[in-house]
Amino acid sequence: MPTQKSQIELERTKLRRLKTAKSSTLDGVDIALHANIELPGDVANALDGGAEGVGLFRSEFLFLDRGDMPTENEQFEAYRTVVKGMIGRPVTIRTFDLGYDKDLHPEKVAGERMQSNPALGLRAIRLSLAESKMFQTQLRAILRASHFGKIKLLIPMLSQAHEIDQTLAAIERAKATLRGENCPFDEAIEVGAMIEIPAAALAVGLFLRRLHFLSIGTNDLIQYTLAIDRSDEQVAHLYDPLHPAVLMLLAHTIASAEKVHIPVSICGELAGDPQLTRLLLGMGLRQFSMHPAQILSVKQRIMQSNCAELAPIVRRLLRHEEPGKIREQLDKLNA
Repeated sequence: MPTQKSQIELERTKLRRLKTAKSSTLDGVDIALHANIELPGDVANALDGGAEGVGLFRSEFLFLDRGDMPTENEQFEAYRTVVKGMIGRPVTIRTFDLGYDKDLHPEKVAGERMQSNPALGLRAIRLSLAESKMFQTQLRAILRASHFGKIKLLIPMLSQAHEIDQTLAAIERAKATLRGENCPFDEAIEVGAMIEIPAAALAVGLFLRRLHFLSIGTNDLIQYTLAIDRSDEQVAHLYDPLHPAVLMLLAHTIASAEKVHIPVSICGELAGDPQLTRLLLGMGLRQFSMHPAQILSVKQRIMQSNCAELAPIVRRLLRHEEPGKIREQLDKLNA
């Protein structure tokens, strides 16, 4: 009898064999599997995990706890390192998602948290639009790096049409200054939105008319939908990815994007959970982004799934409003 340790090693070996296998379902639907990364040094892990690209580069992690903003050249070098390291694969860079649990000046935020709810305050794109000089510095650095490979620009925490328009105008300003300096960049760089606020999911048409792609940030979407801070031990048990309201928002966003042929991915923790892979495939999701270590497990589940069979089953599952029933149907889906 193999020991538990040898059994785990055997499973890992089986998964490693999938690294070069095509990520497609039994009925021939191709599924893109991308990696979430935080630092340029994570590129090696993404490639080792078999990632077809970077679906989420959390740019703010480069600069936390340093006490000042990085220069344009510092940022440019970091972004260029990542895009060149991915050797032609696409890299989606999220603009700074600062504020709340990620701040350049934690000593200042401590006092603010006592007075307000920082998760609902000046953070992410709201902060970037308020600090236009900081935002221009980052946009110029990303655009300059786009000359060296396929970069896509992802904007966090958008919820209003005017925020989208202001962001697109800021990008145009950054492009204009680079043109004036004869600095090369990708003129056709794609711009997308993080869907992580219920308002954005419900009014997703605003985003689909203005942008090139969507990325659903399920961690925040669940937190905001259920009004639950999962880091708060007193309510963390109520944090439920299978709450019917969460599933409805996911299904609505994916279906709306599919109708107008706009690509949509999921980059939150749901993407890396093999128990939810078939559910997401049945909703119509065709691009996942996750921690590199999760890619092969999700790929294995994809290669054992049939999208045509899953779609009607998932439609029936989504009609249930009782969490117990949803879990029961999900168990059958994974059987």
